[in-house]
Amino acid sequence: MQHHDSIKIKHFILTLITAVIGGALFKLLHIPVPWLLGPMVAGLIGTNVLKQHYFWPTGIRDAGMMIVGYTIGLSMTPVALHAMALQLPTMLSMTVILLLFCSGIAYVVSKLSDSDYNTTLLGSIPGGLTQVIMLAEETEGINLAVVTVTQVIRLMMIIIMMPLLVTLPVYNDGAAENASTAVNTVTASWSGLFPGLLLFAVVSIVLTFVGNKIHFPTSFLLGPAIGTAILQAFGIEGPHLPPVLINMSQLMIGTHVGLMLQTDQIQRKMRTIGLAIGSGLMLLLGSLVLSVVLTKIHPVSNATALLSLAPGGMDQMGIIAHEIHADLSMVSGYQLFRTFFIYFAVPPLVKLIFKMMDRRKAAQQNGHA
Repeated sequence: MQHHDSIKIKHFILTLITAVIGGALFKLLHIPVPWLLGPMVAGLIGTNVLKQHYFWPTGIRDAGMMIVGYTIGLSMTPVALHAMALQLPTMLSMTVILLLFCSGIAYVVSKLSDSDYNTTLLGSIPGGLTQVIMLAEETEGINLAVVTVTQVIRLMMIIIMMPLLVTLPVYNDGAAENASTAVNTVTASWSGLFPGLLLFAVVSIVLTFVGNKIHFPTSFLLGPAIGTAILQAFGIEGPHLPPVLINMSQLMIGTHVGLMLQTDQIQRKMRTIGLAIGSGLMLLLGSLVLSVVLTKIHPVSNATALLSLAPGGMDQMGIIAHEIHADLSMVSGYQLFRTFFIYFAVPPLVKLIFKMMDRRKAAQQNGHA
């Protein structure tokens, strides 16, 4: 047992060193969001190219998500929540359009690959990685490896490409949207955290624990976000976090994402990966088009609109929005809405669609018999 624990510790230290080297290198190269992308890419290369044995406890990822959740909660002021409520019809319509577009992509991929439509559909649903994989496990006839690989590759593509896209000149219009938050983040210090942070920490931990018990989606992210928003609604202002803590949270999450893709588990690697990349690019293109539409409907910046509709995780998009000083409350609101929609509305809809397809196939087979 002790020998097994010592091996885990060695693998963890190796993982941490790899992540820090990746983050430092990306920082030196002035690549956007270096402490998220650097550890992710370093872990991906180390696992699949250098064949290193890594270990990254889930608890560290969860701690990183709690830090990001707290940062998101700080942006959820009463004014921001009211503005989000006014956009609920747009959130719903954009989410539905994006999911319909995904179903179309899945149909094309199913025709180009050996996978059936059910598998490619679950692989194409944006966001809600854990929920989609759980749904795939519960559904008969689904190729779980293909769903997992497609989802992870799509997530990695979004995390890598979004920071690069939002640094283009066309997206620089969002720099001043959240300038006050930017100033507070930069000037935040360790001495200013206490004792104000203690109340927020206790409330965040309690809500995370409760959310985990009732199987609330992404409770480690939403618990602190909701708790912080509630305290702010009562006029209690939370201290902003020092940049070092923000960077640490990025490393915690980025390293976890980088270790998710295990190419050794894939059959017909090149074809599967190629189709996953192709579908990810199509999904990104659809998000770009919808973001342009969103800027015409509401007075938001191009960067905020793109991050709001990006088919990535709320934690990663929140990190990027925070770094470029986009409207973090709006980005989080749209991502949160899609997360809830995927967690609660998509599973029963997908199961209904699959049942209808099975009945249709059975009727066709009886007709030919």
